Amino acid sequence: MKVNFYAALATTLATCFGFVGMASAQQPGDYFNDAVQARFANSTLVACDDCDAGCDAAAPACGCETAPDCGCETAAPSCGCGGGGCDSCCGGGGLGLDLGGCCDLGEPWTLFGENCRGIEVGGHLQFGYHNKNNGLFNNHRDRVNLHQMWLYAEKAADGGDCCWDFGWRVDAVYGVDGANTQSFGNNPGAWDYQNGFDHGSYGWAAPQAYVEADRGDLNIKAGHFYTLAGYEVVPATGNFFYSHAYTMNNSEPFTHTGVLATYDYNECTTLYAGWTAGWDTGFDQLGNGSSFLGGFSRDLTDDTSLTYITTFGDLGWNGEGYSHSIVIDTALSSDLNYVFQSDYVDTDTAGNQIGINQYLIYSVSDCLGVGGRVEWWRNNGVSWYEATAGLNYKPTANLTVRPEIRQEWNPSTNYDEVIFGIDAYLTF
Repeated sequence: MKVNFYAALATTLATCFGFVGMASAQQPGDYFNDAVQARFANSTLVACDDCDAGCDAAAPACGCETAPDCGCETAAPSCGCGGGGCDSCCGGGGLGLDLGGCCDLGEPWTLFGENCRGIEVGGHLQFGYHNKNNGLFNNHRDRVNLHQMWLYAEKAADGGDCCWDFGWRVDAVYGVDGANTQSFGNNPGAWDYQNGFDHGSYGWAAPQAYVEADRGDLNIKAGHFYTLAGYEVVPATGNFFYSHAYTMNNSEPFTHTGVLATYDYNECTTLYAGWTAGWDTGFDQLGNGSSFLGGFSRDLTDDTSLTYITTFGDLGWNGEGYSHSIVIDTALSSDLNYVFQSDYVDTDTAGNQIGINQYLIYSVSDCLGVGGRVEWWRNNGVSWYEATAGLNYKPTANLTVRPEIRQEWNPSTNYDEVIFGIDAYLTF
């Protein structure tokens, strides 16, 4: 139902008053999510003869594919095989499972790509299975579901310092996640909400349709767009886990209709400010929905970023009040990423909600990642908990498989469930 993305910002030391940054703050309209996904982005191994150093020094940096140029004796140790031979060390016979980091995803392919006018068309397919329902997107147990058949088209705006450039974007999705992604903050029948196009548990949604103008450090977007709030997003491609957090599903908007300005104040700080017709609206205004959406993203250190996003006013279906989302994203090492998130909501309809989510994600290689999520979410004095452990396995640059085990519990009601889930998404 909601989408927002934390993408890495540029970092420099000289212009930021002593701070160096590697922010993963969300940029509105970005399709893929933050630094957690960076290790799983499209990558290829460097050829050995491209390295500056000699063969002995280059092989560990270049990986197993350097063996024909450098020799197996120098290449194998870089893959953690102890000289056991090139074929045996590189990805377990091509499956990309080598724990020494040796992995070749190959080049990604696209069905459409970008044409000569700068228009890009793409999307993804997601199929999944879970053995129990939890009311957080995964609501159709014991069967293989088409969760998302996603298609987008866009012309990104990229203006210079002296001139404006204009662009647009449209997203559409069909699947069992369709109903979760619709503008349910609308009056029934408006835009994509209860408009008669759903088919049983499968439904259609149009989570984005906007135009934008860009000049220098300023971007202005108008229309229907993803929220800035939170860390997890609706598109499967933007999350590490198959399942979603309580906080994401219950305490955050997913989309808005309105106007949003993004300003790069300097190389370490980005500011956001705009007006929306409330939470989860799509070209409609439920009641007197009228709210502020904004905040900032700031690089705190070379490896840590802070993002604060708030909405307040008349939030439409969620009543009048205030909410905020705080995300701290830090790289503990080149392969280990930690995220702390806290959301707070206080409105006359939803009451008082607060959540704390923590994520720890380790990149074993470009093909394999291991992650954990622990969450506490309190809704009007009642606490819910969940802990999830999962893998991301990429056999190719376009395909990701995500098995996971999730335990969720509520001490006040003696609720305690263990849920198994697995999904796969294919980008194109």
